[in-house]
Amino acid sequence: MDTVIELLHRGAELFGEMPWLGEKDESGYRMTSFLEADRVSLAFAAALVNRGFKKGENIAILSEGRTAWVLGEFGILKAGCTSVPLSSKLSADEILFRLDHSESRAVLVSENCFPRLAEVISRTERKPLVICISGKTDSMSKSAASCGLEQGKSFCWYEDLVQEGKQSLDAHTTGSGDKPMTWIMRELEKSIFPDDTVTICYTSGTTGNPKGIMLSHANYIHNAVNASEVVEVKKGWKSLIMLPLDHSFAHTVGIYIFLLKGLTMYFVDARGGPLAALRNLPKNLLEVNPDFLLTVPALSGNFMKKMIQGVAEKGAFVNGIFQRGLKAGIARAGNGWNKPPLSCRIQNWFPWALANALVFPKLRKIFGTDIRFCIGGGALLEIRQQEFFNAIGVPVYQGYGLTENAPIICSNSARKHKFGTSGVIIPNLDVRIMKDENTECAVGEAGQIVTRGGSVMKGYYKNPAATAETLKDGWLWSGDLGYIDRDGFLVVTGREKALLIAADGEKYSPESIEEAVINTSRYINQIMAYNEQCKFTAALVTLNSDLIRSDIKSGTIDAIRNGSLVADLVIDAIMKDLLSFTAHPDYRDIPAQWRPASIAIIPKAFDEEHGLVNSTLKLVRHKVRTHYADRIAELYATGTADAHVEGNRAALRDAGILS
Repeated sequence: MDTVIELLHRGAELFGEMPWLGEKDESGYRMTSFLEADRVSLAFAAALVNRGFKKGENIAILSEGRTAWVLGEFGILKAGCTSVPLSSKLSADEILFRLDHSESRAVLVSENCFPRLAEVISRTERKPLVICISGKTDSMSKSAASCGLEQGKSFCWYEDLVQEGKQSLDAHTTGSGDKPMTWIMRELEKSIFPDDTVTICYTSGTTGNPKGIMLSHANYIHNAVNASEVVEVKKGWKSLIMLPLDHSFAHTVGIYIFLLKGLTMYFVDARGGPLAALRNLPKNLLEVNPDFLLTVPALSGNFMKKMIQGVAEKGAFVNGIFQRGLKAGIARAGNGWNKPPLSCRIQNWFPWALANALVFPKLRKIFGTDIRFCIGGGALLEIRQQEFFNAIGVPVYQGYGLTENAPIICSNSARKHKFGTSGVIIPNLDVRIMKDENTECAVGEAGQIVTRGGSVMKGYYKNPAATAETLKDGWLWSGDLGYIDRDGFLVVTGREKALLIAADGEKYSPESIEEAVINTSRYINQIMAYNEQCKFTAALVTLNSDLIRSDIKSGTIDAIRNGSLVADLVIDAIMKDLLSFTAHPDYRDIPAQWRPASIAIIPKAFDEEHGLVNSTLKLVRHKVRTHYADRIAELYATGTADAHVEGNRAALRDAGILS
């Protein structure tokens, strides 16, 4: 089993008519078996070959999770092409960049995602064939026509192509001596090798332009086989896929590990768009009744808040049982690996048992009656969530990975877990913690996480410089900081590369924001954007104090009330100045969620003396985060963005702006 295509053949042979994929329609969940998936994806591949697609060409996918996403990608691979998965959250211009950079000859798109593609399809360099993977609708036909797409030529329906492919596969040799399509497809598959690229997955780079991570058949096979040794799952288990399939975690686990182990994945009903999908999620959970779930901290955190709020609304008596049981359950579990003394477990048994009999089962039913555990990825899962869900009987086991590692590096599991860590390293993957390029850290000492093994990417697409910077002598330098503790668990402590990570696991380059601010602001001298799985982005800033004082004196900053200088009005002026980039044509496309919504004013410049900048005056981000951890904590203490915090008033005084 050297390619993911062979993995699909193996799944069809071993699991046959067992359901693999489930998508909701008017009559309920419509299931696709392992065997049918192999057949349908071959038919789609045959249609692509008939239309002139060649080995090595790239085809993008822009859609929410659905059956045709998976079968379409396998069809792309069987045609010898490479898949370019795109996030359904991308802006039109972000889609345009990726289509042009990848030179995609076609794009598979759902009706939900088509409007953003429609904005840029006429501006693409290669004018890709648009293939709609949703069901046929008049509205979609009209939308395509309004963009100048001609049905059957520049626009096709996925289901029509599947039928075309089936017909060509069923056809016999022609009188002219042409080879039958079945023979052509067999020969084409023989030309697909383990090192061929399966996907080009785009992620944000340090300059704001994304990098295309090339992952091969061998990468995915290695990661799926070895990661499945850490987290035990069993044939026939089912799950509702709540994460987008372009997400590397959902892609490897949901497609390849499910295929390897004979599991069934259902998709959230997204008919009607993203808001409809959110509304349908609770209902779909009960319909699917999953054995386990893949999640990100934003999702599990939302569940936790709703559970706590829902119990509180039941009144003081029920809430008291819940709170005491929760506290007792956390105490009884310890950190999951080092169990507390027997006396502690006995002492806390009754309040936990009472809550486990009266309250916890009702909370677990939100996920159905068969739920065993969740696996968290995409961003670091706070320990409070880990303890909470373990106590109520639906543990969320934290994992860690990088798309460049296909992506799983380590994970906790029912068999072996420790709260506050990212788990144990998967087999056949070397992981080191490095102080620098030549010095490995001791056990428990933090440094950069580097990996080597079959999961490590081929490189960045059309970016040899970035590849050379990240891959050194076969080792992948992650840019993440962490350490391996004495029990063998990996603890991730920060991100040296400092990609911002929102609460939903989405990532963005801080440098693009910082560049925008520095190039347009009058009052900001230095800035470090910050978001570590938070609801909003903030920034630590140092100021041009002389200019601010001058503008206050001249009245340019209107901050005098009743003869006194008002701190909050000065802060408002600084915030307005910081966000002036939003009106600049070069920077106004920065998505709103990444624009700083609050700031921590630092009275003195980030300096070399404290190690906050290096010899070239470049920010040492993890040291800035550590040095000003209390200021960052203050910004997020209330959970809402508000720059009018006492720390900023004090900073204005320390900077000599306020007396």
